[in-house]
Amino acid sequence: MARSEKPLRNVLVMRLSALGDVAMTIPVLYPACRANPGVRFVMLTKAWPASMFHDRPDNLMVLGIDVNKEYKGVLGLIKLASHLRREYGIDGVADLHSVMRTWVIGAWLKLRGLPVVRLDKQRSRRKALITHKSSKPVTPTHDRYRQVFQQLGLDVPDNFTRLYDGEPLPVSPIVLDKEPGQRWIAISPFSAHEGKVYPLELMRQVIAMLSKRENYWIFLMGGGKTEKIALRAIARDNQRVISMAEVKHGFTDEYALLSRCDIMLTMDSANMHLASLVGLKAVTVWGATAPECGFLGYGQDGRDDIQLNLDCRPCSIYGERDCRYGDYRCLTGIKPEQVVQHVIAAVEG
Repeated sequence: MARSEKPLRNVLVMRLSALGDVAMTIPVLYPACRANPGVRFVMLTKAWPASMFHDRPDNLMVLGIDVNKEYKGVLGLIKLASHLRREYGIDGVADLHSVMRTWVIGAWLKLRGLPVVRLDKQRSRRKALITHKSSKPVTPTHDRYRQVFQQLGLDVPDNFTRLYDGEPLPVSPIVLDKEPGQRWIAISPFSAHEGKVYPLELMRQVIAMLSKRENYWIFLMGGGKTEKIALRAIARDNQRVISMAEVKHGFTDEYALLSRCDIMLTMDSANMHLASLVGLKAVTVWGATAPECGFLGYGQDGRDDIQLNLDCRPCSIYGERDCRYGDYRCLTGIKPEQVVQHVIAAVEG
């Protein structure tokens, strides 16, 4: 344990990875900030994820950096560590990433007497789970984040509700007024790895069936050029279906939309975690991964999630492994009608 012998005043928090991983820090970091008002938290992440930290506590500073340019390589990371200590008076480190880059930063600061606590990735438990030598789930990521702060001697209540709790919801010029009786459904059909993506042709059928309900409005979430082209075609072929990929928007716009939706249909992806940030219920389709891998969205109970009970699942923590059978039967075996039934039950319920 690396508990500090004296009260901390400036804690460096590090998570430099993908959008979803950074989003998962917020339900832990915000309560930690509010429970420790005498401590300044300096969140170190990449530039794009840094812009998601809305409605943040007064004692939270977010730094978005580019580790591939100014702070490239070991010498660049040491330069960064020195700058952080000098500029912000860092006296404790919460490493929520625990990879080579954060190890270098943490090691340099630890050599100067600072307490450093790293995330326990539970690699042996992960391996046992996906090789089916054990069915014991990985401790949820949010709980392991919380343990890092606790080991630094900080209070971390588990009481996050949502962004803008008790505050006016964000407004956006690209989000329409919601009419009485309308049901808004956000659908995020993509993920970074094929093992987590419900086949697009099947998702087309899901959207077509849902769009036939006259009070349902569907908002398709996506980003890259290929995704934009695919979503454009789906929106064109169905009524009351809007592709948000066609509209330039930031996190304010996305929070404004999601906070007005009734449900999100998503993969095991960043949008599941963005839904959690605004208290939106998510129906998640799980393929190669599973909630037992530790990445269920904060506050999502999983009872409406969709997954098949197959002996080969889960086979991957992140969904990046090729299917051993070559057909991703964990996803192709889920019928569109089944997905539609789950969504309607969640919306109407």
